[in-house]
Amino acid sequence: MLVDRARAECFFRVLPGQELEYGHMLHVNDRLKIPLREFQFSFSRSSGPGGQNVNKVNTRVTLRWSIRDSPSLPPAVLRRFMQRYGRRVTQEGELIVTSQRFRDQGRNVADSLEKLREMLDSVATAPKSRKKTRPSRGAVERRLKEKRERSQRKRRRREPIDD
Repeated sequence: MLVDRARAECFFRVLPGQELEYGHMLHVNDRLKIPLREFQFSFSRSSGPGGQNVNKVNTRVTLRWSIRDSPSLPPAVLRRFMQRYGRRVTQEGELIVTSQRFRDQGRNVADSLEKLREMLDSVATAPKSRKKTRPSRGAVERRLKEKRERSQRKRRRREPIDD
């Protein structure tokens, strides 16, 4: 589930207080790219196993993104995103994604960005509207014929009624 190595390399070098370079982007698809400078990362101590480092190293990553104010997100995608993931957005309009799956801060940054990419990818394309279809005349006739045959089969299983 980790992003490919070429895209992940820029994520591994994010340190607290470090400024992200202008060229780095989160590639959702060919039409949707979000500059990493729109995201704010904060780091804290992770729960779970970690050996001697668990109480010393801030490996949990919290990604904050002011989604309502983002110029990179088209209004239609924002509307679909809010419809599906609106519960994850705060009242101030910030989306919060956390990751503490790995013991390494850089891999957790990449994991949180990958989670966000998957969320955006799921709403990036508009759902296709359903076309109303009717079964063909032959399909209706086959269904009714099969129902009649099944009914006859069950009727033949019954004991004959003698008056």
